[in-house]
Amino acid sequence: MKIQKTNAARLLDRAKIKYELIPYGVDESDLSAAHLAAELGQDLERIFKTLVLRGDKSGYFVCLVPGGDEVDLKKAAKVSGNKNCALIPMKDLQVVTGYLRGGCSPLGMKKQFPTFIHKSARNHALIYVSAGQRGLQLYLAPDDLAAAAGATYADLII
Repeated sequence: MKIQKTNAARLLDRAKIKYELIPYGVDESDLSAAHLAAELGQDLERIFKTLVLRGDKSGYFVCLVPGGDEVDLKKAAKVSGNKNCALIPMKDLQVVTGYLRGGCSPLGMKKQFPTFIHKSARNHALIYVSAGQRGLQLYLAPDDLAAAAGATYADLII
């Protein structure tokens, strides 16, 4: 089966960043990181979910946190230069990013937003993030992802 390249993968190609595209079975009733980790046979802390938030000062920004963790809104607000922030409503995700829930990549969104990766990503040689569609993950080095996304590392979880 030939895997179609996503915008996120093409962006990495242009930047000459090494990655793998990893397909997996999608369960529309369970788009959780835990399900994905089980599908891939990987530890949950290596699966990073892409969350889009809106701050009271900066507008939209992106946080990547380990699959089993929750973003700490106070910490996320602080690192992004906001007093407070909230996850955007699910109905706005595709309008803002161009991506569907369960397939939101930190790369190749409609617009480049400030991006923050939880610092634990550096504990792993390679991590998984969405490739921009359900059923496909990018497997790459965290520093390469940070470079491609213009991201900084931060403490983001509860």
